[in-house]
Amino acid sequence: MIEAILAGLFGLLIGSFLNVCIFRLPRDLSVVAPRSFCPECEAPIAWFDNVPLLSYLVLRARCRKCGKRIPLRYPLVELLTGAAFFCAVWKLGLSPGAFKFSVFGAIVIALVFSDLEERILPDEFTLGGTAIGILFAAWVPQRDGLMHLLLFSLRNQRVLSVAEAAFAAGFFAGTLWFVGVLFKMVRHREGLGFGDVKMVAMIGAFLGLQGTLLTIIAASLLGGIVGLCYIWFTGKDASTYELPFGTFLGAAALGVGFFGELFLNWYNGLGA
Repeated sequence: MIEAILAGLFGLLIGSFLNVCIFRLPRDLSVVAPRSFCPECEAPIAWFDNVPLLSYLVLRARCRKCGKRIPLRYPLVELLTGAAFFCAVWKLGLSPGAFKFSVFGAIVIALVFSDLEERILPDEFTLGGTAIGILFAAWVPQRDGLMHLLLFSLRNQRVLSVAEAAFAAGFFAGTLWFVGVLFKMVRHREGLGFGDVKMVAMIGAFLGLQGTLLTIIAASLLGGIVGLCYIWFTGKDASTYELPFGTFLGAAALGVGFFGELFLNWYNGLGA
């Protein structure tokens, strides 16, 4: 439990950095320099006003310089990232698998809030995340996938695992892209952004075929239900309103990753 708590505290710090990325990457700003500043008055933020969660409460959600309200997104991202790190280590201990799912959680959380705020899914998280997910496959093996059946004569489990991750990324990205092309041909407007396609590739690299398929099904159901309710309550035109599908993909991926993959890995570890 101590390890999980420490991981959660570290996750709060990562969440603080993710907030910088969520604001700056869609605006093509450096995430390294300058130091953190208020988005409203652009005054630099002192280190004691930049403590995850605590500073938000002490400042009563307002900038010390200009008094403008600090968006709720800032503590929410920090809290969710801390929770993701805590859950990963709590379920899997200090292990490569826990590290993998901590990184996965951080990437997905950043994408969810980027999509919500800007309708942008930065390549640094989608394409970069795909590469990281494939690399993790050599370290945290993916088992019982299609590549294990097609390449049954291959005995190197690391190579098979990497092949699983790469195939899942390419297969689902290609499938979603094809669906988007068909939608545009039929409806004569964009139905899916290419950012969603790249995000699915990232999810495939981390969760494999089964996990990604479940994610897409859950995201479609969630998007349909929540989207229709939102359109109905706000009176928007259902034929033209574009849902942030990346947000629903992210929510579903977190659910599948942390309540599906994590549990199975933990359970299998107990039986080993």
